[in-house]
Amino acid sequence: MVFHAEKVKNDCVEWIRDFFEKNGKDCNAVVGISGGKDSSVVAALCVEALGKDRVIGVLMPCGEQHDIDCAHALVEHLGIKHYIVNIKDAVEGLKASLPKELALTDQSINNLPPRIRMSTLYAVSQSCNGRVANTCNLSEDWVGYSTRYGDSVGDFSPLSRLTVAEVKQIGHLLNLPCELVEKIPIDGLCGKTDEDNLGFTYAELDRYIRTGEIEDADKKALIDRKHKANLFKLELMPCFEPDLA
Repeated sequence: MVFHAEKVKNDCVEWIRDFFEKNGKDCNAVVGISGGKDSSVVAALCVEALGKDRVIGVLMPCGEQHDIDCAHALVEHLGIKHYIVNIKDAVEGLKASLPKELALTDQSINNLPPRIRMSTLYAVSQSCNGRVANTCNLSEDWVGYSTRYGDSVGDFSPLSRLTVAEVKQIGHLLNLPCELVEKIPIDGLCGKTDEDNLGFTYAELDRYIRTGEIEDADKKALIDRKHKANLFKLELMPCFEPDLA
């Protein structure tokens, strides 16, 4: 399958414009900026669609962030207004306020920052006539590699039907700095790379998603298992439907 990056990029720009025309005319796009490819591409698409004066970046380190310079480089490259909100005190405050007898799991602790980041994005958005951009891509969503009610949500999602490889192609078309587009993705939770955590490469995953082809049977089984187990993250919350007849 041939991916027509320029057409998809242009179509996505028009889609963003149409979204704002229908769901917040004259509103601003609010984007959480990590300095990785996804937030960089989303911010750049929003700038092309709306103009840089209607895009607001929010940098949200949790204490010291070793790659914060990448996030600064992105907002400077695009020339967009940005805010820096260090969420460490909020994370530590929430942990300290929970009952002492409640032993937090590693999963609970690791997922607190992305959930607080999303609360922060909505606080900024609702204070500046904004709409929050989701920055997840199809590859991550396929295997549930996101935090529910954290980075998995937003008001509009430009990349959630595009694989990692496709996002990179669009990033280069947008003339983003190569070091941001090709930056090795780190989960932002425990410091490992995405691929270390997943157990397979994005190249393998992207190929499997688009063609159904993968040589390693164990990796195929792992991808299928993750996909099935995490489908609930992409679905609406189940609701009881009473029989009122």
